[in-house]
Amino acid sequence: MAERMTAYKIFRTILGPIYKFWYRPKIIGAENIPKEGSILVVGNHVHIMDQCNIVIATKRCLRYMAKKEYFDNKKVAWFFESCGCIPVDRSKKDEEATASAIEVLKNHQALGLFPEGTRNALKEERAKEIYDKYEMEEDFKSFYKRVKKNKTSFVNYTEELLEKEIITKEEFLDNLSDLDLLLRDLISFRKITEDDYYEHVLLPFKFGAVSMAQKTNSYLVPYAITGTYGFRKKGLLIRIGKPFLVGDDLAAANEKLFYAIKTLYKENEKNSGK
Repeated sequence: MAERMTAYKIFRTILGPIYKFWYRPKIIGAENIPKEGSILVVGNHVHIMDQCNIVIATKRCLRYMAKKEYFDNKKVAWFFESCGCIPVDRSKKDEEATASAIEVLKNHQALGLFPEGTRNALKEERAKEIYDKYEMEEDFKSFYKRVKKNKTSFVNYTEELLEKEIITKEEFLDNLSDLDLLLRDLISFRKITEDDYYEHVLLPFKFGAVSMAQKTNSYLVPYAITGTYGFRKKGLLIRIGKPFLVGDDLAAANEKLFYAIKTLYKENEKNSGK
């Protein structure tokens, strides 16, 4: 493990400045990450580079839980292994991965994971469901290219609004290229509230983070990412919140974590003028 952490530090030293130059992230609240003790640093997941923002925000070595598919790819497996990442098989309840993560926390180290469980970006399978369900006339490749920038949570929410007849089928289909814009318009027209909107910027949280935090008496450190990734783009903002311990009620703790990250997300947008 010492060798892996050495590799981690070397990669952070070399790649960190390159990452900062390329994506220009603005990090607020890095001082909220405890300098010692067991912690889980948890936030929303929108891009493959999300964990890099926290890696450069602290001098602590941060072990991340990553999907097993990365380790199955020989071209990139060496990188994830050398950085001490923990492979997770998302097709099942991966007890081995959980045990490895708990061991990290019991050793008073830092662990990173995404409580949403996956990136909140419209996957091809979900897009295909929409495509088939509404019998879209364009070919699927063109359709997916047009709609894939949407959050899965927004797709699910607008379908709920359609079922409740708050929006029409035409409104739903005509705005599939940008459901975020549609939802913001619905706020303006008072068909939904701002609270409704922010309640759906995240996918529902899995209980892994709060469960592991409770079992190891570790602090949860919430953060939120807003903005877009792109070469030298402005607006990539990461806001890190205050750490907190989990009590006896896991459901209440998960709700508190969701609220904390949602609130940080909202603060980011308010400060960016959205």
